[in-house]
Amino acid sequence: MKSMMKIGEMAQFNKVSIPTLRLYDKVGILTPCYTDPETNYRYYSINQKARLDMIQYMKELGMSLGEIKSILDSGDIQQIEDTLISKKRQVRDEISQLRLRMKAIDRTIESVERFRKAPTCGMITIEYIHRRKIYSMHTEVNFYDYDISMYEQILSELKNDIIAHQVPQLYYCNAGTILSRENFLARRMISNEIFVFVDDDFPAGDLVRRIDSGMYACIYLDRFEEEAEYAGRLLEYCKEHSYQVCGDYICEVLTEFNVFDSEKRSMFLRLQVPLKFR
Repeated sequence: MKSMMKIGEMAQFNKVSIPTLRLYDKVGILTPCYTDPETNYRYYSINQKARLDMIQYMKELGMSLGEIKSILDSGDIQQIEDTLISKKRQVRDEISQLRLRMKAIDRTIESVERFRKAPTCGMITIEYIHRRKIYSMHTEVNFYDYDISMYEQILSELKNDIIAHQVPQLYYCNAGTILSRENFLARRMISNEIFVFVDDDFPAGDLVRRIDSGMYACIYLDRFEEEAEYAGRLLEYCKEHSYQVCGDYICEVLTEFNVFDSEKRSMFLRLQVPLKFR
């Protein structure tokens, strides 16, 4: 085997492209060992394969060409270790973000499936709902006194609050609102709390709390404007069956399909109250 190769031969021998070798030459991390002054052909030594292998390996570790050049120019083993430690930290952060994204995808798939299999609007059911964790925000106004435009304003404030507290925006989906048990039983649509669901391993904090698991009376609807009416139906149902409401009323946005309507928010809601059976 000959020890000197033209750039095309070097590329084919090492399974890289000619433009890649030209780029490495341009940035100064792998320069041909000889250039014919008459033909301007560039030749690589087979011994340069070791340097090329190292460059390719460093790229697989996630290093940029700039970082690779800095390491190769310095020849400092400490710099190599420091760069690798930094890359390890970066990869760990990326894995964490991917896990969050995967959970968000799972939640969205579950939402779509629940929408497909949900009861029709107006149907009341008794369901077991598992324990949940929420991140909530207090609002200065009672959004039930206004139309959906105020709800959109409060959603915007919630999003800003999430950003301000460095909460991943992947949680900004399927928001919900809470009405105290006392207000629900008195038919007072007064609420100053809006929330988003978060994962079980979400860090505890002043704005994070759990909603207990249990049996819930639920009613479904798809119009924000009809929530008060449907909440009244839910209360009447509980009274008719002598069910004791033992906790706060929750309006949960099960699914949003705003891709179908650009003019307004399309929501499918589940109104729910926890029950204690006498």
